Amino acid sequence: MRPLTEEETRVMFEKIAKYIGENLQLLVDRPDGTYCFRLHNDRVYYVSEKMLKLSANISGDKLVSLGTCFGKFTKTHKFRLHITALDYLAPYAKYKVWIKPGAEQSFLYGNHVLKSGLGRITENTSQYQGVVVYSMADIPLGFGVAAKSTQDCRKVDPMAIVVFHQADVGEYIRHEETLT
Repeated sequence: MRPLTEEETRVMFEKIAKYIGENLQLLVDRPDGTYCFRLHNDRVYYVSEKMLKLSANISGDKLVSLGTCFGKFTKTHKFRLHITALDYLAPYAKYKVWIKPGAEQSFLYGNHVLKSGLGRITENTSQYQGVVVYSMADIPLGFGVAAKSTQDCRKVDPMAIVVFHQADVGEYIRHEETLT
């Protein structure tokens, strides 16, 4: 388990900033203590410094996981967010999309959100902006990328894709053997 390099930190923060913007600072400096990001086996973990000090007694090859897995670096050194980061991204999300109850199941099976399933969308959401997807009951279901801006969503046909799927809570069941 090691700290991220400057390049890794930049790539990861750029990805997270697509969803929460300048609220990124609130992830690190929290009222309940200082948190940091650590890399272990190409996966980035979000862990409190208190827990990090306690883990120093465990050797790196015996350590499986520590804290919450935020995502992983691919072989091409791109950062991919995991669904396990949703609980930390959702409270700080700048752009949100609410989907109708009939479209929830489709989204949770890994499909994109269509205009017909769109309930509400945050004003001034631009195209290709990172969004957190909520149910109409304000339960975070996952995140994705806006395929259309807020203005384009108003005049597009009902079968057009408005949010590209990236991750959803259904992945806990579909990919439970690979999530750590």
